[in-house]
Amino acid sequence: MLPITYHPIYKHPLPENHKFPMLKYDLLPQQILLHGIAEETDFFEPNPVDLAHVLAIHEKEYVNSLLNYTLDAKAQRKIGFPLSAALVERELRIAQGTISGCEMAMQAGVAFNIAGGTHHAFSNCGEAFCMLNDQAIAAKYILNKKLATKILIVDLDVHQGNGTAEIFQNEAKVFTFSVHGKNNYPFRKEISDMDIALEDKTADEEYLKIIKEFVPKLIAQQKPDFIFYLSGVDILATDKLGKLGCSIEACRKRDEIVLSLCKKHEIPVQVSMGGGYSPEIKTIVDAHSNTFRVASEIYF
Repeated sequence: MLPITYHPIYKHPLPENHKFPMLKYDLLPQQILLHGIAEETDFFEPNPVDLAHVLAIHEKEYVNSLLNYTLDAKAQRKIGFPLSAALVERELRIAQGTISGCEMAMQAGVAFNIAGGTHHAFSNCGEAFCMLNDQAIAAKYILNKKLATKILIVDLDVHQGNGTAEIFQNEAKVFTFSVHGKNNYPFRKEISDMDIALEDKTADEEYLKIIKEFVPKLIAQQKPDFIFYLSGVDILATDKLGKLGCSIEACRKRDEIVLSLCKKHEIPVQVSMGGGYSPEIKTIVDAHSNTFRVASEIYF
């Protein structure tokens, strides 16, 4: 079984200029089913998350402004989506999907959220298509439930996980690790527990060398009993919003390194998809599909 969170609410109505980033959420499940990477029974649909878990991470005033649709126009522009009931529900379901994925990963070793990786959501605001920080909410949940004692967040999206860094800046039980483009958004970076900022056009060899060096080292040093992995495919050279120069094969190899280490050390891992903005939707879906394919090969 390859536990995967998916819900058709991801296809909520959007203006034309917002539809492309969301299209992969519909196509990705179809592709991994078509290629036999997963089966229908591997998918589960989350309910909206209990607000108590959201409020353990996000400030009440901000959460209320989302729930009551009173977020001001400037804040909505910063997020990049017009606020709507469907959008808020989607965020609440994504967060629960990641929480449920954590519980399933503790049984299966690994679990996925087709969406998620909303690492630009801060404790008191959202930005860059992120409203609620799914992995932060889930990390706090498993700590509060005493399902884990030390968490490592491995954020390999091309953009720094600035919201996650801010949320856990004073939390010793969570170690935040981000490898990202130096000159990519966000232009004002937060401070993770470890940040590696890469120069423009950093390509396969250098990129994979860093992953091979630092992920095993952090596992040895931090001794996490749970890992969150943000597997953004916007590290690709083709990505419209990324400035790195990696190939699809390097993306696949990166996933193999991280997931093999989790398996080797018997550390449950929850994977959220994160970004991917190449001009061809097929490129995005193929790169994300490889993450599921690698996990299936390693774990099952």
